[in-house]
Amino acid sequence: MAAFTYDGLNKTGQAVHGEVIADSTSLAMEKLREAGVMVTNMTEKKTKEKKKKGGKKVTTTEVAVFCKQLAAMLSAGVPITRALTTLSKQAENPRFAGVIEEVAQDIEGGTPMSQAFAKYPKVFSELFIAMIAAGETGGIMEQALRSLADQLQKEKNLQKNIKSAYSYPRTVGIMAIVILIAMLVFMVPIFKKMMNTNVELNALSAFIFSVSDSIRGEPLKWIIPAVIIVGGIIGFTKTPVAHRIWENTKLTMPLFGGFITKMVVARFCRTLATLLAGGVTAVDAMKSAGPTAGSDKIKDAVFKAIEEIEEGKSISDSLEKCGYFPAMVTGMVAIGEESGSLPEMLDKVAEFFEEDVEITSRNLRAMIEPLALVFVGIVVGGMLIALYVPMLTASTSMGA
Repeated sequence: MAAFTYDGLNKTGQAVHGEVIADSTSLAMEKLREAGVMVTNMTEKKTKEKKKKGGKKVTTTEVAVFCKQLAAMLSAGVPITRALTTLSKQAENPRFAGVIEEVAQDIEGGTPMSQAFAKYPKVFSELFIAMIAAGETGGIMEQALRSLADQLQKEKNLQKNIKSAYSYPRTVGIMAIVILIAMLVFMVPIFKKMMNTNVELNALSAFIFSVSDSIRGEPLKWIIPAVIIVGGIIGFTKTPVAHRIWENTKLTMPLFGGFITKMVVARFCRTLATLLAGGVTAVDAMKSAGPTAGSDKIKDAVFKAIEEIEEGKSISDSLEKCGYFPAMVTGMVAIGEESGSLPEMLDKVAEFFEEDVEITSRNLRAMIEPLALVFVGIVVGGMLIALYVPMLTASTSMGA
C-alpha cells in the first residue's frame, strides 16, 4: 500500500486537502469518489523507511513479538504513542526500531494508526494493516494484535515446513556439483599421471580427461560462461514472463503441486479466519486474504468469488465455483455460514491443512533423501568407473 496526497472539492464545493492510503492511484481515486470528494490533483507521497547502521530485514518473528508486546502494554493502560516509543527503544533491529519510532511520530501527529503502519509495506503486511484497521473501527485493538501475533507465528511455522521440503534437495545438488568440480580439478590429474600414455581411452574417459585439462588450463573459459548462465537464469526468474510461467504451473506440477496447493489454501484460510474474527467484513477480508495466499491463480479466483458474493451468492458456492479449493474447504465454509461460526470453521480448516503441509514436507524429504543420495552416488561412482576402467584395461593387456 502507498500514501497519496490529494486536492479536491467536497460535496458542498469546498476545497479540501488530505492524504489517503491505497494500493494504487485508481483505488485511491475510487475511495475518494465514494467519500464524495472530486479530486483535482493527486500525487503519491514518497516515504522512506528509516534505516540505521547495521539494520537488517525485519523478520516475521520480530513483528509477532512486537504485536504481543504492544497488546500487553495497551491492556495495561499505556497510551499508544508511549507504548510505541518504548518498544522502539527495546527493539534489537535498528531498522525496525526506526520504523516503530516514525509510526509513533505519525500517530502523535494525528495520522490514524492503520495509515501510519501502512506507510511501511515492506515491514507490515496487508493482513497486519487490515487487522489494525479492524481493531481501530471496532475498538478491539488488543484482541486484533493478539490474533495477529498468533497468525504471524503460525505463518512462520508454515514457512519453516516449506523450507525444510526444498532445502535438502537444493543442498545435495550444490554438493554434487562441488564434488564433481573438485574431482575434475584434483583427482583426475592424479589418475592421468598414473596411466600409461599408450592406453586406449574409451569415449567417456577421454571426455573426462579433456574437460579436466580444459578447466585446469583455461579456467576462465568455464567460469565466465557459468557466471553468465547462472546470472541469466536468476535474472529470468525475476521477469514477469517467468512469474507467469511459475504461477501457471506450480499448483499442478508433479511431486510438489499438491504440496504447494495445500500450503496456499492453509495460508488463505488462516488469514481469512483471522480477519473475520477481528471484525472485518467478509468482502473486505477476502480482498485482503486473496493476495496474501501466495498464488496469483487463487488471488484471481478469490476476486471473482467476491464479485459473486456482492451479487448475493454465498461464500461457499462462490469458492466452489472457482475450482481451486478442495471440497473439504467449501463444505466447512458452508457449515460455518449456516451456523454463524465461519471464523472457527476456517481456523479448523487452516489447522488441518497446516498439519497436512507439515506431514507432506516430512514425506517429501523422506522420499527425496534416498533419491538425492542415489544421484550423488551415480555422479561420483560414474566418474570413478570412468577413471578406473582404462587402468584395469591396461593391467589386463600387460598381464596378457
